[in-house]
Amino acid sequence: MRTHTSAVVIGGGLVGCSILYHLAKLGWTDAVLLERSELTSGSTWHAAANIHGLHDSTNISRLQHYTMNLYKELEAETGQGCGIFQPGSLYLAQTEAREHQLRLQAAKARRYGLNFAEISRDEAERLHPLVNFDGIRTIMFEPDGGNVDPSGVTHAYATGARRMGAEIHRFTPVTGTEAQPDGSWIVRTEKGDIHTRWVINAAGLWAREVAAMAGLALPLIPTEHQYFVTETIPEIAELGRRLPSVADRDGEYYLRQEGLGLLVGAYERNMKFWAEAGTPQGFGHELFEDDLERLEENVMRAINRVPVVGTAGIKRVINGPMIWSPDSAALFGPVPELRNYFCCNGIIPGFSQSGGLGKLAAEWIIEGESSLDMFAWDLARFGDWADKAFTRARVRDQYANRFKIHFPNEERAAGRPARTRPAYDCQKGLGAVFGMNFGWEHPLWFATGDEPKEETHGFTRQNWWGPVGREARMLRENAGIIDISNFARYEVRGPGAEDWLNRLLANRMPTQIGRSCLSPLIGKRGGVAGDFTVTRLAEDEFLMIGSGMAERFHQRFFAAVPLPEGTSFRSVTTEMAGFNVAGPKSRALLAACTDADLSTGAFPFMRSQRIKVAGVDVVALRVSFTGDLGWELHCAEADQLTLYRALIEAAPAFGAGPVGSRALGSLRIEKGYGSFTREYSPEYWPQESGLAGLIKLDKGDFLNRGAYLAVRDRPARDRLVQIAIEATIADASGGEPVFLPDGTPVGQVSSGAYGYSVGRSLALAYVKVGMASPGDRVHVAILGQMHEAEILTRPPFDPEGKRLRA
Repeated sequence: MRTHTSAVVIGGGLVGCSILYHLAKLGWTDAVLLERSELTSGSTWHAAANIHGLHDSTNISRLQHYTMNLYKELEAETGQGCGIFQPGSLYLAQTEAREHQLRLQAAKARRYGLNFAEISRDEAERLHPLVNFDGIRTIMFEPDGGNVDPSGVTHAYATGARRMGAEIHRFTPVTGTEAQPDGSWIVRTEKGDIHTRWVINAAGLWAREVAAMAGLALPLIPTEHQYFVTETIPEIAELGRRLPSVADRDGEYYLRQEGLGLLVGAYERNMKFWAEAGTPQGFGHELFEDDLERLEENVMRAINRVPVVGTAGIKRVINGPMIWSPDSAALFGPVPELRNYFCCNGIIPGFSQSGGLGKLAAEWIIEGESSLDMFAWDLARFGDWADKAFTRARVRDQYANRFKIHFPNEERAAGRPARTRPAYDCQKGLGAVFGMNFGWEHPLWFATGDEPKEETHGFTRQNWWGPVGREARMLRENAGIIDISNFARYEVRGPGAEDWLNRLLANRMPTQIGRSCLSPLIGKRGGVAGDFTVTRLAEDEFLMIGSGMAERFHQRFFAAVPLPEGTSFRSVTTEMAGFNVAGPKSRALLAACTDADLSTGAFPFMRSQRIKVAGVDVVALRVSFTGDLGWELHCAEADQLTLYRALIEAAPAFGAGPVGSRALGSLRIEKGYGSFTREYSPEYWPQESGLAGLIKLDKGDFLNRGAYLAVRDRPARDRLVQIAIEATIADASGGEPVFLPDGTPVGQVSSGAYGYSVGRSLALAYVKVGMASPGDRVHVAILGQMHEAEILTRPPFDPEGKRLRA
């Protein structure tokens, strides 16, 4: 066994072996994998191993298609059979909402050249004559869908990795992981220690125990999961060909051929947790006792759809463990608080995702960043607030609603509230309907009178569309008060504060007290890894404000730039809160609560002052994400309620009131403002996102400057544009493909909303340079259907910025 290596992968299941294979493929041929028992122990060996390509997330679809295509390459490369069956998959829609979802996925498939399209009932009956298609509204077919052999795929990865020089040691449990001062690790085993640069936790059911060795708590919990395989079914035996799988997610089961019978599985509502306190060390290839009664409702729906299920005998039942994260997506990426410690845990559809996860993990570890933006799966999306109670509640909800559609803007209630601010109860009393952002409860909108106090969900405009419109118009016509406490805030103090910020961010930091600047953060591949507002409060003090949901994500970048001696950097997000008061009457509203001079001459745009509002000390910034006249007021969290009550009490005299984040989303899109994790992403270069003008190369070195220089003079591949869409019952929300009128794909929506104050359905989107330009007509696939649209030449609201600077 090697004693020194570049990487140690802990866990010999499907994903661990894929990561090892891809590390070796990228050149780290000295990598080592340690498995406590036999390869495939835990969850891998008993998986149903279905494969499918389509996902609501575009990048996950790309990851899954890479995986599906890789299996045949693995077989040819290694000679190890992967047991690949690809008779296709039928996707059934019983409801209008599912029809919308499938049509949108089909539109995305057309954009990326993937094979997924609608077929007729006659064609579906030819493909699968055992299915009863009564009541089905839409049928989609994915020819590449199917299943693989769990053991075969895992051993193919292992064989490929070994052939490139990587080592695999079975029956070698890890007993400790110890961080070293230089960022490397000592991995301890009973067979000896390994000194490694990187530790990769791919331990599956034992991910929590492995993480605990490094002092890390992962939000994971296992459940039982069952499926059964029938005896031979004569109708299948007589066909002489393999049947496509059936994805009847409205029926809440999955079904495919296995041998000459059928495999049927379900995620039942009456779910069951397992090993909540910790996965037993001796567990490996064991199963639990059958408990098919829990699946009865799901199985009855399967029988209704495929009647032969009800007449077939049961050959065997598999009841084994799976381990889940709070949102059923992977916990993926380097741990921000540790150096050179990578996690890839909590993967549910592993056989659809193993190759892509292995490839992206190897890229991130070796090259410093993955080629696809994986923020939606980044483990940094959870913080300490995702405790055991939160995780348990969310996993219960995720398991029981596994096949429920995740609608745009949907906010699920399980496990909440996790974190609240002092103004929470006051806001609730004002009719606030809450969402969650990095654990924080924040108002989505405020219900008044007979307006709905709970939201409905769907792809079309929902019951909150009216109240959100009222708030947006109120702010544009008068003023509004928006809670921005969920923004991330950082304090930088000391004689080296300016120097440190200049070496971290790409813009030049303000040199005068009271000045602010906007600045991108550059990623390892030259893309946009973040955007911040930085304000100089004193000679040696700065306040930096960024995306709240990306606070833990950005820790990796902050840690990459050493602090000068005597300089401190810390998050003050939990210590501070704040509000944005915006709209044409915002100056008058604020003036009723402060003695400070708010005139343009005394308080111009992009300036800051320390003032008192209603007796509360605040840092006031003349800036607003609404694109309107406005101020951000940042105060101590202890003063939040006092400040909020004063603003709310003053508001009616000016026709103003509270405004939620849904209206803010509409207002910023009217102005064409981008948002991190939507428009601003490491996948897009600054010249594509419209941020190149904020990068000051003449100021000296800054984080990843070389990466930006490598792409600076390359022509933009895509360009961020604003689009007005002819839509009447639904608006774009993000992910909708954009096509030319002749059907040629040219881009994708990054975010969208109805522009209430301009009376148009709007979207921000990236389109291919040279294929579509401002003024051009395009089509946007809202609800999967083509909607005529126009790329705008300038924002429909205040294009010259007169209101913003008034």
